[in-house]
Amino acid sequence: QERLRESGGGSVQAGGSLRLSCGVSTSAWNQDWNVAWFRQAPGNEREGVARTTTLGGWSKYADSVKGRFTISRDNPRDTVYLQMDSLTPEDTGTYYCAADPSVPDGHWFRDWAYKYWGQGTQVTVSS
Repeated sequence: QERLRESGGGSVQAGGSLRLSCGVSTSAWNQDWNVAWFRQAPGNEREGVARTTTLGGWSKYADSVKGRFTISRDNPRDTVYLQMDSLTPEDTGTYYCAADPSVPDGHWFRDWAYKYWGQGTQVTVSS
């Protein structure tokens, strides 16, 4: 059974930083799975913000976070991180980790493309 678990959310003032962790308890680390971070603010659709793969694939970022967020992985720890710097109130939301062995090209930020999801962790940025 594939399992993902996020941690590291919290409250921070604008300009601050947080690092989210996603423990990926799956067979993903033996194959090249896509792992992505999504976020959802109240009243908004879920938005993909960063993507990588478990075996060292290239990373991709949404324009809204490019230059501020960094996705990385620690293979021995089966963990994918999202380092978030220069946070703004617009970054507030619930952040989800998602994984799938096969995401169609060009659809890395489509939530329907990911089969496995974590429970989410809340990030609140105050002005």
